[in-house]
Amino acid sequence: MITLENWQDRMRGDMRLHDLRPRTIGGYLLAVRLFLERAQLTPEEATEEDVRKYVLHLRDERLQAPSSINIAVCALRFFFMHTLGREYDVFELMRVNKPRTLPNVLSRQEVRHALSVIEHPVRRVALTTIYALGLRLGEGLRLQVGHIESNRHVVMVKSGKGPKDRAVPLPQPLLLRLRHYWKHERPELKEKLLFVGAEGNMIHESTLQKTFTAACEDAKLQRRATIHTLRHSYATHLIEAGISLRTVQDILGHANLRTTEVYMHVTVPGRERVQEVVDQLMSDL
Repeated sequence: MITLENWQDRMRGDMRLHDLRPRTIGGYLLAVRLFLERAQLTPEEATEEDVRKYVLHLRDERLQAPSSINIAVCALRFFFMHTLGREYDVFELMRVNKPRTLPNVLSRQEVRHALSVIEHPVRRVALTTIYALGLRLGEGLRLQVGHIESNRHVVMVKSGKGPKDRAVPLPQPLLLRLRHYWKHERPELKEKLLFVGAEGNMIHESTLQKTFTAACEDAKLQRRATIHTLRHSYATHLIEAGISLRTVQDILGHANLRTTEVYMHVTVPGRERVQEVVDQLMSDL
């Protein structure tokens, strides 16, 4: 019997068997706990109607963002279908339509200005590498020395989102910068990680986020930017330079081309070329 005391252990084990990431496991456990606390029920007592009322509560009363509702729906679906073994029709009914917003993108000059004001050598090189390779934050922090294949001018990104491995092009200027960092700036390493903190351990994600936020403020950037903005900017800059959408998809590790297509809407030179073409086509009107 799944009780109020042991449901977390059982669900955690089920999610590990399903090979979900630690962050996803934590988010799902929190979402189910909030549901049970709101319903004031044990897992055995909770019903399909309780799930229905709770999701409507999140939508209509709490006015939660679509992404938050989606996490709750996915967590409850996993909990009831896999941990409790109950097939509820309401999960087929639930849909969460996320608004398709355009990403914030920095120009090449803004990226270089923000990176140049960072004084901490390890964090500066880490953020520069994340931009120059188009990495997610976690991918950049997990980079190891052995992932860099300088002869082939590629970096192997291990266990990316999915989890999947992929090869990304290694720019020659970044390779030279990393070699200088390796000789003159890197701290003592406890592991094989490329970027580590003062004690030789992996840099915490929040540490790098705060560093980049402060750099954007010091650089007096006009738009809000996070470390993930560097990845958006990298993709946009590649497309503006004429790299095909399919190639950018492979470099970023996107499973679906539609995810990559969003960058087509924020490429400035692309619009300029369209204007030039339509002017020529309509010249004899």
